[in-house]
Amino acid sequence: MKQTTREWIDKAEDDWHVAQMSYRARKRPSHDAVVFHAQQCAEKYLKAKLEEAGIAFARTHDLLVLHQLVLPVEPGWKVLQPFLIALNPFAVIYRYPGMSATKADSRDALKNSRIVREVIRKSFGLPN
Repeated sequence: MKQTTREWIDKAEDDWHVAQMSYRARKRPSHDAVVFHAQQCAEKYLKAKLEEAGIAFARTHDLLVLHQLVLPVEPGWKVLQPFLIALNPFAVIYRYPGMSATKADSRDALKNSRIVREVIRKSFGLPN
């Protein structure tokens, strides 16, 4: 595995753990943080796979753009599309005043991110 790929995976795992900790917080759960970090986890795992495959990608938070780039090397990942569609808005929608994520949003984001994470980790031969 390339060093840069490992770094993307480490960053993705950091986001995964932050999302989980934020969701489980008893005193002040931050649902905005949960959905953002769940999206970021999926994004960084997609970028890890692109890096490992030697596929260039632009700076983007758009999971669907990244998904299209990775499909030639992982055609079976077409099944991830609905999960990525659900996560895609969370890169920006709740980061600014005016809207806030709910507990249901958090639960769904974690579920969707978990599925993406498990599929990609499996492709790298990593445990879930």
